[in-house]
Amino acid sequence: MRAMVFEGEGQPLRLVERPVPEPEPGQLLIRVQACGVCRTDLHLLDGEVQIAEPPRILGHQIVGTVESDDPVRPRRVGVPWLGWTDGECAYCRSARENLCPNARFTGRDIDGGYAEYALADERYCFPIPESYSNEQAAPLLCAGFIGYRALRMCGEAQRVGLYGFGASAHILAQVCRWQGRSVFAFTRAGDEATQAFARELGAVWAGGSGERPPEPLDAAIVFAPVGSLVPLALRALAPGGTLVCGGIFMSDIPSFPYSILWQERAVRSVANLTRADGRELLELAPRAGVRTHVTTYPLDRANEALADLRAGRFTGAAVLVP
Repeated sequence: MRAMVFEGEGQPLRLVERPVPEPEPGQLLIRVQACGVCRTDLHLLDGEVQIAEPPRILGHQIVGTVESDDPVRPRRVGVPWLGWTDGECAYCRSARENLCPNARFTGRDIDGGYAEYALADERYCFPIPESYSNEQAAPLLCAGFIGYRALRMCGEAQRVGLYGFGASAHILAQVCRWQGRSVFAFTRAGDEATQAFARELGAVWAGGSGERPPEPLDAAIVFAPVGSLVPLALRALAPGGTLVCGGIFMSDIPSFPYSILWQERAVRSVANLTRADGRELLELAPRAGVRTHVTTYPLDRANEALADLRAGRFTGAAVLVP
């Protein structure tokens, strides 16, 4: 099979030929039909999130068909970032498997979906709703799951600010609209195309990340890995508001005056996902009419897809199609 392999920090992925892997008991062999490209993959490439034992096949938003199934009606499954947990620690036993200290993650500790085939623990796979194509479903498996978990941490907030209007935010804006919430979208300064895209998806206001929204926010989610956005978002929050940092990595947060945190504002982070998050989002997304906007690339152009993601050359999400 062909695979795009990470061999070291700062190096481009390399196209290689590998044998098709053999599943062990409890694993599924999946023929990859689509794999989303995630900002976490950039953090892995840049060494901001560590891969302990390269080489490694990246990719953790996998949609594919199970090879052992009926070839006439093969089962479609999705594989997310969370690939395995021990099931025994205090976190797993308290419905917080996303914090399991022994967790293994697809595309970091387990070979992922930048390939023609992948292995996955069947317990951590999800059935894909029939209404989604392979390409449309892929971004739901991380951008959607993490965004949804972050939104749940906002409680009943009605005015929600989304800082960084990429793959996660473009899904979340549609969920918020369906739930009757008001979305305020924050982009890079002067990025009028992305601001227009946000308004198309239901945002009531869109502007640069340094701008103040027209009214105070009940909650804000920072998806961009830029620590300097945290004080800006705090200043936009109403008293009692919640700020959620939605990335696996963020640059250092600068110091800020206590006055912008006071009045019971809260700052918290999201770590990974639970399978319950995934099941809820995949059940909700078709009912909410969520449609992902994707730019597709063939497998051997994975490096181009990553470069375009880094530069913000597309709206929505990028998806590799082997």
